[in-house]
Amino acid sequence: MKRRPLGLTLLASALLGVPLASCSAQAPSSSPDRTEAPKVTTRGLDPTHLARTIEQARQLPRLRSLVILRHGETLVEQRFNGGPALDRPVNIKSASKTILSAVTGIAIDRGVLTGTEQPILPILRQDAPADPDPRLAQVTIGHLLSMRAGLERTSGEYYGRWVSSPNWVRYALSRPFVEVPGGRMLYSTGSSHLLSAALTKASGRTTQQLAQDWLGTPLGIRIAPWPRDPQGIYFGGNDMLMSPRDLASFGELYRNGGKVGQRQVVPARWIRESWEPRTTSPWSGNAYGYGWFLGDVRGHPVRFAWGYGGQMLYVLPGLALTVVMTSQSDAARDSGHVGALHRLLAEGIVPAAEAGSRRAS
Repeated sequence: MKRRPLGLTLLASALLGVPLASCSAQAPSSSPDRTEAPKVTTRGLDPTHLARTIEQARQLPRLRSLVILRHGETLVEQRFNGGPALDRPVNIKSASKTILSAVTGIAIDRGVLTGTEQPILPILRQDAPADPDPRLAQVTIGHLLSMRAGLERTSGEYYGRWVSSPNWVRYALSRPFVEVPGGRMLYSTGSSHLLSAALTKASGRTTQQLAQDWLGTPLGIRIAPWPRDPQGIYFGGNDMLMSPRDLASFGELYRNGGKVGQRQVVPARWIRESWEPRTTSPWSGNAYGYGWFLGDVRGHPVRFAWGYGGQMLYVLPGLALTVVMTSQSDAARDSGHVGALHRLLAEGIVPAAEAGSRRAS
């Protein structure tokens, strides 16, 4: 599957947006907002391009933070428009799906799940319809990760009815099939929530415990509890709480092939599989793997997590870049803000890295 350049998808993303869930969660108040001196270091980034990019970022009223790392070194840490401290957890919305993908990959590596071809029905049968559609038996872990379950979506116009239901897992499993399992992409947070339920049922532990033990502790970060469904299953694929700095650490984990120092935290094979194009978003035109959107910026492959309102994590392995942008998340559905964030990356940060590389050579 051919990746579309990120720059070519800006118009579509600005006008239509990706159907990300709109439910909000409040960040804990235990980490107070505090005044921080902005950090800007030009090693590895051309100062002229960088200064222009930061000035453009200041003009975006919904932008709250910008963090840029290159070769593992934090070069830029900036807050905008009264954004919270960079170590304070914020709602990363549907970027949570990318974190959940990592937890799933570790679960497979540890034998908690058998693999992406594992059917979900035996794990979740307790909440399945009494007489399910035969196609439900064909839905696998990989279908949930790549948004190709075939079940009617629970995002967009369907979202409110789903999260108002008394049993989110049962509701998602009872949706009618509108596509064959493994068919076209149907972006649905219900699919991610089924993953969270499967992880909980298979491991006997909560998704938050798995995320903290398997990702948070090795990275030296805290993945705080986030909202749960009426049965106590942590919301799969939405409303996770992570600080911009911690989200950048997660991005660096993937850029480094899943390693923290010499410790292999996420299997390298899982990262390759997650970054393999498996379907295409009908809204943005970007390829999609296992919880990651895939594209190109000025000829450089980019893998990115995308949360409602502009909660973005970009990883560009070829340029040794990890970029985090967080935004006001309770605004109306995107009206061009995400496109502006894409442009900051494509027209400012990436050229700054390219020029910085030429200057260093």
